[in-house]
Amino acid sequence: MATVALRSTAGKWIMVSTILASAMAFIDATALNVVLPSLQQSLKATGADLFWILNAYLLMLASLILIGGTMGDKLGRKKIFMAGIFIFILGSAACGIASSVLLLVVFRVLQGIGGALMIPGSLSLISSSINAKERGKAIGTWSAFTTVVTMGGPILGGALADAGLWRYIFFINVPIGIAALLMLGFKVKEIKDEDNKAGLDFSGAITIALGLALITFGFLRVPTVGLYNIQAYGSLALGVLFLIVFIIIEIKSTNPMMPLKLFANATFSGANLLTFFLYAGLGAGMLFLSLNLVQVQGYSQLQSGLTFLPFTVLMITIARFAGSLADKHGPRLFLVCGPAIAGAGLLILSFVKQTGGPADYWTTFFPGVLVLGLGMSFTVAPLTAAVMGSVSDHFSGTASGINNAMTRISGVFANAIFGALAVLFFSGALQQQLKAIPLDVKDKQLIMQQATNLGNAKVPVSVSTTNKRIIEKAYHAGFINAYAGIMRISAALGFLGALMALIFIRNKAVKGLDG
Repeated sequence: MATVALRSTAGKWIMVSTILASAMAFIDATALNVVLPSLQQSLKATGADLFWILNAYLLMLASLILIGGTMGDKLGRKKIFMAGIFIFILGSAACGIASSVLLLVVFRVLQGIGGALMIPGSLSLISSSINAKERGKAIGTWSAFTTVVTMGGPILGGALADAGLWRYIFFINVPIGIAALLMLGFKVKEIKDEDNKAGLDFSGAITIALGLALITFGFLRVPTVGLYNIQAYGSLALGVLFLIVFIIIEIKSTNPMMPLKLFANATFSGANLLTFFLYAGLGAGMLFLSLNLVQVQGYSQLQSGLTFLPFTVLMITIARFAGSLADKHGPRLFLVCGPAIAGAGLLILSFVKQTGGPADYWTTFFPGVLVLGLGMSFTVAPLTAAVMGSVSDHFSGTASGINNAMTRISGVFANAIFGALAVLFFSGALQQQLKAIPLDVKDKQLIMQQATNLGNAKVPVSVSTTNKRIIEKAYHAGFINAYAGIMRISAALGFLGALMALIFIRNKAVKGLDG
């Protein structure tokens, strides 16, 4: 398969089109976190509704992204990439006009299907098109630009949300997607494995989708019905059973969507474990930080988005450089130190209590955001290069799909598990606060029912004016308690990711069977 130089005209068109399409998906993810408070008020969504809006997309992405990567390898990487972009555009436009939580969840599913075909295609096109000596640099460039645009998402989202235009977070994907489609259609050549005529693993896709959906549903029901209700433990048990069936299918299948032989390579396995733990922590940390800033700390949504600016600046200045260094010296040191530093950043953020608002940003949230950004800047490009470098070009789409699936699956579990934990932490702290407040039993019950709304909890109308301000303070204190717990667990996941790199990743990985 002929490859091209990164600086050639063909190489530049590949890079621009893949960066645009990837950025479209990543903007959607990060900007949505910032507009959630506006969305919650506009659609009258509960805390559980918010997690379903996030998870509807992630579920489809996680369950189908493996098939998306395999389809690109077998049917043509450009063709599947373009099909994914088109579906993602349709889903985005539909999300923008959704009039209810239910419709938004349904259209987020459509976005997820498009993303599953689109996201693996970007790295797969780069890995199979750019010559091997420049691949790390190309992936570093992709990582830097997509991360810059991604972290610009919160700023854009905040500005739109403050203007009452949160729906434009979805509409903005349409022109970006069309531009990417035109570039791909006219400037990029098709690339596929001509000798690969095997079928697709739809049984695997169905079982992993059911497994993830049931586990997510189970965790999201825990705060409402309790762990010992059939809806919770029944869903969790059935979900785990489907995931076990998925592994069995993959072992026995002649055309598995997740070829388990790739995991015989220690670097590939370690990089994916690192991805799972680090991105679970990062996703939960960023979500709860955004909610904390707007709903408790008094930031506008634009100010909330701007708090991530140091993260963006670090990614611009360091990510590509880190990718080049990883090409020369190997990724191991970066993948041990990067996640550990990111974990330290999340830990620092966990100690921030009630602040005086944006004026206190530089002495409260800024140090943690800076350390987190530094850690991620040294991690993103070496991690991607380690994954793609541990398999042959023949499996580039599949490897990209697996690694992206790990990111999305970690997001699904983080949203479901951390969402349930946050409500439990919030409820526990709120109960302690209410003991010292003279309230009748009915009012206490109404106040506790608001715990599922987390930072958007409202004081019941029946509560006296005297107690109203006290209850608002109790809500804020309860949310900050939940936030601190979530951020510390997120930090522990970052440290666990660093441990995975220390144990498994080698600088000169020997590629396994066909990988």
